[in-house]
Amino acid sequence: MSTARIIFTGGGTGGHLFPAIAIADRLSELMKGKREVEIIFVGTRRGLEYRMREKLGYPLHTINMRGIIRGITLVNLLVPFVIATALMKSVSLLSRFQPDIVIGTGGYVCWPVLKVAAWKNIPTLLQEQNSYPGVATRQLASAAKKIYLGFEKAKEYLKTSAEIMVTGNPVRASITSGRREAALETYGLLPERRTILVLGGSQGARAINNAVLRSLEKEKLNQGVQLLWQTGSRDHKEVEIMAAKKVSNCALFPFAQQMEQVYAAADLVIARAGALSLAEITACGLPAILIPYPHAAGDHQKKNAENYVSRGMARMIEEMDLENIDIIAEAVDLLESDEYSRMKTAIARETAGQRPAVDIIAEDIIRQIEGMKTTGDRE
Repeated sequence: MSTARIIFTGGGTGGHLFPAIAIADRLSELMKGKREVEIIFVGTRRGLEYRMREKLGYPLHTINMRGIIRGITLVNLLVPFVIATALMKSVSLLSRFQPDIVIGTGGYVCWPVLKVAAWKNIPTLLQEQNSYPGVATRQLASAAKKIYLGFEKAKEYLKTSAEIMVTGNPVRASITSGRREAALETYGLLPERRTILVLGGSQGARAINNAVLRSLEKEKLNQGVQLLWQTGSRDHKEVEIMAAKKVSNCALFPFAQQMEQVYAAADLVIARAGALSLAEITACGLPAILIPYPHAAGDHQKKNAENYVSRGMARMIEEMDLENIDIIAEAVDLLESDEYSRMKTAIARETAGQRPAVDIIAEDIIRQIEGMKTTGDRE
């Protein structure tokens, strides 16, 4: 039986990279013993995928690709040359690897790879995480064979005749495998206290870090609550020094590869409203206070957050309001309220009996690959 060759392209941030890893891992599991599968990833040297290349689990090929930078800058004059070079490198890569299917999960790097795949009549699939699709998804949708969406609302922004499936966002199966006792021990936290998890993304979120620090200046954490705080690498040392002066029942870390441990320790999350974070938080049954990143394309993080608030699973605070809000007091208030219990119930209701998005997507991709083998729809 012939080997199925699959290219995943997407990255820059964890929000684009981790869904690709989740799908690739599940495909490998489902096809094991049935058919050989060869998977490669295509990303850039600037993205998270390159920093994680040793732990990715799949060969990573890189191309240089960037988008237009907002504002007037000489760097934008180079973009046409960057695109032309990226297209040529994509042609070479696809000619060598001969993929059966190419799957894009977002980020600028998707564009040249999927564009070349479409030119070569190689089926292309897209997985879009956000309620407002990214630039690459919007531009590539018309040539895609199929599109998997995290949010129903994203349909409104896509001009395509491709088949669309609203599946929710794929997360790694391991994300719910953490053990609370072990996680608390790892971070030196106490099992009798409730844990507020502060997340700012892989690069951290300075506005959230500053809001938490201001909150700690106003009052000490009460004895029943503790913080588990992802500061991001950029701000970690500074925040760690400042936080140590204000509070003891707090564990800080720059960025964690094993997020299952982090979620297992948490009772409530303060986070941005990136689609992947929301999917992981929901899978772990955690209520949240969401602070959308205000400069996200199309204000998609606010749209994501509003969706979760409307379903009773989260509160939302806009970044512009953080200076006037005691964010930790807000979190403690939520933990001690009936609203917290209602959020837990709403999340349980949403996820009850729901098949994981990663299973739905992986099984559908396998059906398409098998269909190509039996119907010869590739020349």
